[in-house]
Amino acid sequence: GDFSFIKAHKADEAGNLTFRLSANNFNQPMASAGKITIAEVEEIVPLGAIPAEDVHVPCIYVDRVIMRTGHEKRIEKLTLQKEDAGAQLSDSPKDRIIRRAALEFTDGMFANLGIGIPMMAANYISGITVTLQSENGILGLGPFPRPGEQDPDLINAGKQTVTILPGSSLFSSDISFGMIRGGHVDLTMLGGLQVSANGDLANWMIPGKMVKGMGGAMDLSDPKGLRWW
Repeated sequence: GDFSFIKAHKADEAGNLTFRLSANNFNQPMASAGKITIAEVEEIVPLGAIPAEDVHVPCIYVDRVIMRTGHEKRIEKLTLQKEDAGAQLSDSPKDRIIRRAALEFTDGMFANLGIGIPMMAANYISGITVTLQSENGILGLGPFPRPGEQDPDLINAGKQTVTILPGSSLFSSDISFGMIRGGHVDLTMLGGLQVSANGDLANWMIPGKMVKGMGGAMDLSDPKGLRWW
């Protein structure tokens, strides 16, 4: 394209960029896709203030840097831990689905969970180790934050506030989809509009829900060897 507009945490005076937590997403590959790349940043720092190993986008890709002022970061979907998150499930249809979904987890698995019921199933992982992946660039998702612990730069692909566990990693979305397309994710649980008896999935939009398109579902449901539920 002619222009790429991206957001970063910091830029140095040469135009090297660094992102914070999960805010990298597709900004990194987008910076190399435009003939002219314009970066909006929170802070411009002197040369050397960003260590070379922390530069996510080298200055060769960046043509303009704009520092924003007086801007408060908004949290689109503030999601906090509930005190009763591990409480006994009821026998409602929704809770029966959650209980059944949680049986799909096995020890040592890498899993990607969609919005809603799939994410709720993670509350009932017990006695095994399951590493949760989010396609916006997180491996090692933790529980939702407690009140006051939320960070606008740490969200999952559904824009919910999250935490990360010790041993987790953060990366760009193109690397995330490389994990998915390469078959490295063992299980995905998707939320969608309709599914046929043959497993055909329709999830472009859920009526009445603020879900912006199909997300990564086409990639998540395709890799060879992946189980999806």
